[in-house]
Amino acid sequence: MTLELPAIAAIDDAVLAGRLQHLLDHKTKPLGALGRLEALALRLGLILGSEAPVLEAPQMLVCAGDHGLAARGVSAYPSDVTWQMVENFLAGGAAVSVLARQHGLALTVVDCGVRHDFVPREGLRICKIAPGTADASAGPAMSAAQCEQAITNGMALVRELRGNALLLGEMGIGNTSAASLLLARLAGLDIDACTGSGTGLDPAGLARKRALLRDVLALHADAGTPLGALAAFGGFEIATLVGAVLQAAEERRVIVVDGFIASAAVLVAGALRPHAVQRCVAAHASAEPGHRLLLEALGLSPLLALDLRLGEGSGAALAWPLLESACRILREMASFESAGVSQRDA
Repeated sequence: MTLELPAIAAIDDAVLAGRLQHLLDHKTKPLGALGRLEALALRLGLILGSEAPVLEAPQMLVCAGDHGLAARGVSAYPSDVTWQMVENFLAGGAAVSVLARQHGLALTVVDCGVRHDFVPREGLRICKIAPGTADASAGPAMSAAQCEQAITNGMALVRELRGNALLLGEMGIGNTSAASLLLARLAGLDIDACTGSGTGLDPAGLARKRALLRDVLALHADAGTPLGALAAFGGFEIATLVGAVLQAAEERRVIVVDGFIASAAVLVAGALRPHAVQRCVAAHASAEPGHRLLLEALGLSPLLALDLRLGEGSGAALAWPLLESACRILREMASFESAGVSQRDA
């Protein structure tokens, strides 16, 4: 197959940005008193191309896949947890399930390549490429064709979803390793700085993980392009999220980025289409050490810092009310003139 990526234009609009800033500066408050909420409001207005942005039918997309590298002991949990957590998502018992219900987020769970056969049901999309990626320490995690198919699947999924806001989530035992590898390769960083304990490795386990990932990087030294690195390191869920980001960016949706793995998907998408990152809002900075480095590489400032390291889209759901508040400030907060409130003396 031939992968056709969307053309994503810049949303730099100095005129709209000026109007948005003027609106914010003349609300009934001291200049800049709402701090970073004002910057968020301006960003959302630019993404949606509106002075009165409205977030409609927000979609939480949780992509799941297994990783062959997990067999090498890079996680504190067995691979079976991937499919078990997918069942938990669908049963409504996971953190992201609870938070999606709380905030009115439509939840779609995607089997991108889980080592388990699921019973089809509402809320589940089966886009399985294979029952898990190959072991990246022995060869490429995905073939080029598999990688392209996963990206295509992600684009197709977003085209079918309503609304103008997409929240990214994921599940896959071993996927912090894939994210660390992608960050090290695409941002040119040392793998040790990019690698944390993931699901909770002890110090000895973390040392083994870092040593293994250094070997994996060396094995795939020639995988220097964004798609080459993605195919080499995996995984199916990350590649599917890459496609979702690209499609959502083309459609000018607000993209709410969760933690380390979701951010790694944005890193790949941004390497392919740099303007895609303009549509992104970083929900939080996770406890995974590579995440802050990744956000710096993307030029994104996280809204929250709660030491989260769960994934699933949980941080994106927690940050969601801030986006709604930022939009309401633009739409509903009075100006000094409309409220008849005196401004400060010049």
